[in-house]
Amino acid sequence: MAARHRSNELKISRLYDAPLEAVWDAWTDPEQVAQWWGPRGFTLTTHSKDLRPGGTWVYTMHGPDGTDYPNITYYHEVREFEALVYDHGASEGKPPMFRVSVYFKAVGEQTAMEMTMTLPTPEAAEQARKFVKQAGGEATWDRLAEYVEKESSGKEIFVINRSFDAPLERVVAMWTDPDHLAQWLPPAGVEVEVLGGEIREGSGMRMRMYAPGFEFWGRTEYREISPNRIVYTQQFCDRDGAVSRHPFAPVWPDTLLMTVVFAEEGESATRVTILCEAAGAATEAEIDAFKKERGGMTKGWTGSLDKLEGLL
Repeated sequence: MAARHRSNELKISRLYDAPLEAVWDAWTDPEQVAQWWGPRGFTLTTHSKDLRPGGTWVYTMHGPDGTDYPNITYYHEVREFEALVYDHGASEGKPPMFRVSVYFKAVGEQTAMEMTMTLPTPEAAEQARKFVKQAGGEATWDRLAEYVEKESSGKEIFVINRSFDAPLERVVAMWTDPDHLAQWLPPAGVEVEVLGGEIREGSGMRMRMYAPGFEFWGRTEYREISPNRIVYTQQFCDRDGAVSRHPFAPVWPDTLLMTVVFAEEGESATRVTILCEAAGAATEAEIDAFKKERGGMTKGWTGSLDKLEGLL
């Protein structure tokens, strides 16, 4: 794994499939920001928002366990459709934890977001990085992607991102070699046996997943494989390969469309963006089940990506 230069900054890059104005509004409109701000399972109540230099945003985050987290954001720069600079993590009697600089840029019909969180020391930055990972804080920006997609297209999607200290070609190889894929893809405690097929456009694989007490089968079909993108469908099936329902969730879309995007970050790091949606004519009940399971999908994919990180 490539060594990271010790820095007091944490950086996050995202590319959203929505116009600049829509992403800006999602950030600055209290009604919209309440739809996505915070880790999965959290909700938000805004008490006041004065979006200008010298203004504040006073809000409370409500944890899934019922714990309330009061917050005060202090704005230093507000440039419409361009930048927000603010101090984050303050509350009554508690100073801010760090400064955040967020820059927005139109890229065709998409929007690039570049965020830097500046902490007092490299040690504080490392502690914050660990805390954000443990708390699932980076899912905030995945939730934003899901929100703007729903607003623009009406589709319900699931999104998760992860950055790896490895070059793009090496990361892509972990997705395109069946032997590599079997080592990290299954959730913790589950093993995978590749039963046949190959990873190439127009083809697919069958896999058996098993753990003590249960086993089930799945199949994939690859629609696109390129140096920066893989698109495939994913289905549960029986041992003979016939499509079947989810073994533990009978009301679940029978086909998922998976899109995996690879992007270089700096000289030797790679960001992976995974997008998932129901493919074909899913019922309202199936879509509702899909929406409710985003937290579970985050947990499952986090475990798999942790394993991939260890291999890399």
